[in-house]
Amino acid sequence: MNLFEKIFNYQIVSRLEDSGTFMISSHERSWLKTMLNHPAATVAFTADTLTKLNSILEPDKVMDTSDHLIEKARSLEKQVYHSFLRPLSRMIMDKNGICLTYGIKNGRIHSEHSGFPYKLEYSMVKREWYLLWYHLQQHKFMRTRLHTIISVSEESILPSHADEIIRKISRQLKTRQIEVVIEVVRDYNRELSRILYALSNFEKNVDYDAENDMYNVRITLLSDESEYLLSKIRFLGKRVRIIQGDYLKRRMLESSSKALERYESTSIGSHSQQ
Repeated sequence: MNLFEKIFNYQIVSRLEDSGTFMISSHERSWLKTMLNHPAATVAFTADTLTKLNSILEPDKVMDTSDHLIEKARSLEKQVYHSFLRPLSRMIMDKNGICLTYGIKNGRIHSEHSGFPYKLEYSMVKREWYLLWYHLQQHKFMRTRLHTIISVSEESILPSHADEIIRKISRQLKTRQIEVVIEVVRDYNRELSRILYALSNFEKNVDYDAENDMYNVRITLLSDESEYLLSKIRFLGKRVRIIQGDYLKRRMLESSSKALERYESTSIGSHSQQ
C-alpha cells in the first residue's frame, strides 16, 4: 500500500466525515474559484453564499484553462441544476406547503395543486431531479420530475399537520426500500476506497470482520434503483459479490448466463469454420 492509499483509506476518511471535516486540495480550491466566475454561479448560489465563497477563496489563484480545456462537438446533455432546486429546498427545510402547477405525459396541465414537499431526489439512471411530495387533496404520495413543474409557490401549513405527513411518507418509503449486502473479496481489501467511491451514490454502512479480515457494504436503496446498482457491481467485477439481495443475485445470474451463452456460441461457431 503506497502513501496515498494510506491517506485515503476508509478508516481515516470515515472518521473525518463523522467529525464534519473535509479534505480539500489547493487544486480543488482553484477549480471552485474558477467555476464561481461562470454565470451559472449567480443562479446556483444566493448572493450571501457567493460573497462568502469568494472571500474564503481570495488567496487562491484562478485556474488557467486556456491551454488545457478544449470543448469538442458533443450530444445535447440534460442540465443537472434546475432553477426550482433552491426554492424547493428552502420550503422543505421550513416544512411549508406548496402550490404546484405541473404537466403530465399526455400534455395535460394540472393547475394549482396543494401539497407538502418531502424530498428532492436525483436519479442517476435518468439523470434528472424529482420532487417527492404529498398531495393534500388526493391523499397520496407523488414523485414529479422537476422539468415538468411549471410554477411553484409557498403555502402555510400547521406544524402538527406537517409532522403527521412526514411520518406517513416515511412509512410509505420504507415499503419501497430494499437492503443489499455486498462482500468485498478479501484479495481486494486494498481497493476498498475505490469500491466505496463507485458506490458513493448510495446510502451505505461498512462492517468489518476483524477475525476474517472481511468488509461487508450494507446498502439501502429504493427498488427502482436496483438496475443502477447492478451496473456499478458489474463495473467492480470480481472485486465484490452480492451476499444478500435475492433480486440482484438473480439478475446477476441472468446477465452472466446470457453472456456465457453468447460467447460460447461464438466460440463454437468459430471452431466449426476452422
